[in-house]
Amino acid sequence: MSHAPGSPQSPEKPLRVVVWSTGTVGRHAIAGVDAHPDLELVGVWTSTPSKAGRDAGELAGLGRTLGVAATTSREELLALSPDCVVHAAMTDDRVFEAITDLTELIRDGVNVVSSGPVILVHPQGTLPDEMISGIDDAGREGGASLHVNGIDPGFANDVLPLAMTSLSQRIDHIKVSEIADYSTYFQPVVMKDLFGFGGSLEDKPFLWEPGVLSTAWGPVVRVLAAGLGVILDEPLVEHVERRAATADTKTVSVDIAEGTQGSVRFTVIGTVDGIPRITLEHVTRTDAASDPDWPVPSTGDGCYRIEVTGEPSMTVEFSHHGEHGDHNVSGMIVTAQRLVNAIPAVVAASPGLVSPLDLPLITGRGLVSS
Repeated sequence: MSHAPGSPQSPEKPLRVVVWSTGTVGRHAIAGVDAHPDLELVGVWTSTPSKAGRDAGELAGLGRTLGVAATTSREELLALSPDCVVHAAMTDDRVFEAITDLTELIRDGVNVVSSGPVILVHPQGTLPDEMISGIDDAGREGGASLHVNGIDPGFANDVLPLAMTSLSQRIDHIKVSEIADYSTYFQPVVMKDLFGFGGSLEDKPFLWEPGVLSTAWGPVVRVLAAGLGVILDEPLVEHVERRAATADTKTVSVDIAEGTQGSVRFTVIGTVDGIPRITLEHVTRTDAASDPDWPVPSTGDGCYRIEVTGEPSMTVEFSHHGEHGDHNVSGMIVTAQRLVNAIPAVVAASPGLVSPLDLPLITGRGLVSS
C-alpha cells in the first residue's frame, strides 16, 4: 500500500519486492533488488515454463542462489503481499494488454515500477483522458501507485534535462538525443519487426507509420513541456530518415545485408506557435562507423546528449559502460536501476499514476560500496 507522500526515508524494514520477468532488464532488476539494503526480493515471475522453479540468482546470472524460486503464477506472487512489483516484461508489442496488466496490479493493492509501456511515462495528451482516469481510479481503489520510467524514455530525457534547465535564464530550445550503435542490443522483436533493421527500405514497419513516433516518444516531449510550463501545438512534428547498410553487417539481433536498412534517424518535435521548442532525437546505427554526417558520440559507441539553447546555452553528454559488457549491457542496468532505486519513493507516493514530475530526488541511497 502507498504511504503518505514525501521524501522517501529508509523503511523500518525492507520493502518486499517481486521482479516481473527474467529477460534483459529483469535479470538486472533481480541483481539490483538483491543489492539494495532497503529492499527484499520475495518473488520472481517468468513467462517461460522451463524457468519455473529455478532460483532467481541462477536466472540473473549471479553465480549464487537467492532462495527465491521463479513462478508463472500471478496469484502465487500476489499471495506474498509484496510492497512493489518491478515490471520488466517486454511491452513494446503488447502495449494495451500491458496497461491492463499494470492497472490490475495496482487495483489489487500492489505498487508497480515498470519499464513500459513507455507511453505511460507521461500519457497526458497521448492517451484518452478516460483511460488515464481509469488507471488513477484503480490506484485509488487499491491504494497503490504506478510509475513507468527507465533511461530513454526516462531519466536521460526527463529528469536530467529538466535539472539542467534549473540553470537557465532563458530557454529558446531544448533537444534531447540518443546517439547509439545498436549492434550489440539483443532485442530481435524491436530491432527487426519494429525498427525494420535488415529489411527492405521499401517496407514500412509499424514504427514509421505517421503518428506512431508521437505515441511512443511523444511522452518525452510532453513531460518536458509540462515541466517547463509550455503548451505545445498539436500535433507533434515527426521526421524520419532511414538509410541502407553499405556492407553486410552482423548484429546480435538480426543480420543486415548490404542495401537493407542499416541505420535510422528520427525526431519528434514540439512547437509553440509554429516555433520548435522541444526536440527528441534518436540516431540509431548498427555499424558505429556508418553515416559520419549524422551526430556521433564524443566517446564510445553510444551517448545521451542534452542541448539547451538560450541564455546560457548548455550541452551535457553522458555515456555509460557495463563492467562486463558494452553500453547496450549497461543500458539495461541503468533502466533497471532507475526503477529499483525509485521503489521507496513510489511506495510513498499518492495512489495512481505517478509521473517523474511527481517524485522527489531519486538517488543511489545505500549503494556506496562498503
